Amino acid sequence: MKNILSWVLVLLIMVFFLNNCFSSKVQKDITQKASFIAELRKLYASGDASKWPKPLIDPEAKPYFQEIGHLPEIQFPEDNPYSSEKAFLGKTLFFDPRLSGSNQIACASCHDPELGWTDNRALSYGHDRQLGTRNSMTILNAAYATSLFWDGRASSLEEQSHMPIQDQREMNGHIEIAAGKIARIKGYESLFEKAFGSKTVTKEKIAQAIATFERTVKSPPTKFDEFIDGKIDRYSDDEVMGLHIFRTKANCISCHNSGYFSNSRFENVGTSLLGSAQEDLGRYLVTKNPEDAGKFRVPSLREVTKTGPWMHNGSMVSLAEVIQLYNKGNPEPSPYRSTVHDGITLTSHKSEIVRLLELTDEEMRQLEAFLGTLSTKTQRLIPPPMPQ
Repeated sequence: MKNILSWVLVLLIMVFFLNNCFSSKVQKDITQKASFIAELRKLYASGDASKWPKPLIDPEAKPYFQEIGHLPEIQFPEDNPYSSEKAFLGKTLFFDPRLSGSNQIACASCHDPELGWTDNRALSYGHDRQLGTRNSMTILNAAYATSLFWDGRASSLEEQSHMPIQDQREMNGHIEIAAGKIARIKGYESLFEKAFGSKTVTKEKIAQAIATFERTVKSPPTKFDEFIDGKIDRYSDDEVMGLHIFRTKANCISCHNSGYFSNSRFENVGTSLLGSAQEDLGRYLVTKNPEDAGKFRVPSLREVTKTGPWMHNGSMVSLAEVIQLYNKGNPEPSPYRSTVHDGITLTSHKSEIVRLLELTDEEMRQLEAFLGTLSTKTQRLIPPPMPQ
């Protein structure tokens, strides 16, 4: 009996000792983590990006890397300078469905200001309720894009503005006919005269006016902008860690960098599904370069919580799903890596930037928390009255 009691006492002492050791270790880990986050908070909110921890950037991304930060001032092209009158005319045209063949579809039909300047659909409806082939990209901060559309087929907003009007699936119009319709509307005469000094309506003026308005659609300062400017308490601990993970372990910053949170390049992330009914050749359709098969423009992450569903085909319905996809390195199914198009065999070569990340559940949650700080409150915009 004495031996049993002795062993019980020994076990109790050992449990007590081990529990104390474990508790001490847990407390030490918590203290170290809190200290690490506090140091990160101080560095990132210093107002000086040169003090930030060094980012982890893939070698192939380094030539195009710019540190994340604020959006710069909008630059208007010399051949289409800004004026408030031109921007107002462009805003009016943007909401006017008479640019379309049916007189029912406006630019704002797919780029609704209350829906993140997109339509929150996987694929947009167009003329005669036809479905488009790609997700409608937001025009928020489009002034900073160096090319437009998922495949970059337009090099300027002026060039881009004509394309949806003439697309048979979208507005099913013709820019010359659209210009003629606008010219016959008496109420537009004064707007064109104020914007251009002449009542004459041309397709070029329509393009310049819409592009001028679209360049003014810019995000206000975000929680992220305020935090890096020194408002140290604007971020939660999870948001601080999410920012750090974004720039390091998650490798997001290799593509989503600069104040625009995009390198404006084209990447193959393994979503083209070549050889399937949903295949999309992406950038190849513009360049005819086989290396561009399956590449799409890297979208901006500013306002990202408002611009879903995500990816060129709207296949991702939550940011958590997008993060999971990249965390797993998007293992592209082997049956969907090649196709034959116009007699040419094309193969998808997924970017080496997209690889297994091994983020923990906590790190993915923190990353999503940070992405939320890149968005702002929805601001209601009242469309101008349509000229008659």
